[in-house]
Order: sequence, then C-alpha cells, then structure tokens
Amino acid sequence: MMRICFHGAESTGKSTLARKLGEEFGWPVVREFGRTYAELHGPDFNMADLMTIARRQDLLQREAMASAPHQLLDTDPLMTAAWAEMLFGDVPDELLAYPKAELYLMFAADVPWVDDGTRCFGTPRERARFSRIAEDMLVRAGVPYRLIAGDWAAREALVRRAIASLVS
Repeated sequence: MMRICFHGAESTGKSTLARKLGEEFGWPVVREFGRTYAELHGPDFNMADLMTIARRQDLLQREAMASAPHQLLDTDPLMTAAWAEMLFGDVPDELLAYPKAELYLMFAADVPWVDDGTRCFGTPRERARFSRIAEDMLVRAGVPYRLIAGDWAAREALVRRAIASLVS
C-alpha cells in the first residue's frame, strides 16, 4: 500500500492536482472531508468539529485502502492537527495518533489565494503562518515529506517526480 498525502495551507492546488493525477493514474483519491463539513456547517470550527472531521477523514482513508494498492490523500488527520494548532494553539494527541501516509507532499503557500467560501486564511500573513504550522506538523510527526512550490506547472512536475520515485 502506497499512500501519498497532499498537505499544506488552503488554496495551494492540492485538491485540483490530486483529482487530476488520480484520474490519470487510475488511483482512488480520498477526498477532503473537512471541505464537505465546512460546506454543510460553515467554516467556523470548534475543536469538536475538528475531531469529527479527523475521525471521518480516517474512516474514508481506511475504506479506500481496500480498493487499490496506491491512493492519493487530499488531506489526512495530520492536516487537521495543523488546523487545531492554527485555530486554538492546541493539538489533541488523537490527531497525531492516526496512521500516516508513506509520503507527504507539502504544498507551499506561494500561489494566489482564491476564496471559495470554505477557506479561512487568505491574507499573506495568515497563509505564511498556516503553511509554517502545516510543515511543523510533518516535522513533529516525523514523516517523510517533500516541498512542492512554484507555479502550477512546477508544482505538477514536482509531484509527478515524487510519485514516480516511490512507485517505480
């Protein structure tokens, strides 16, 4: 089983690229449940909301494991841990205890932010802080990751190389 998790601040191309490559490779993409939750309940999360999101995200990932040897994760509970730190300055142990992907692709917040109604941190200062927190969660969890930065074409090329290095 090879799980590759797209990780990082909002509006950095994670979902778009995960869908594109998932279709191209024929791999399942585990969608971001937090987006669905925000669309239904709004983006003003409390800690209980984050715990619900993490539990559901984990369940979606576990269900997807049975379908294919490789999968792309549009996020995982480790990103929910970054949300907890960003919003509340606290990360419950449960958020760090979920199974981890074999590789994380850390998307830098160096592309234009787009407000889609579910995103919260659009100023350059907020985006930089959220990006630092997201990367800190990867370091804290001790997981392997690669930085994905640059324009859209550069991001796609970096993601393709990272995936190729794992599955070849």
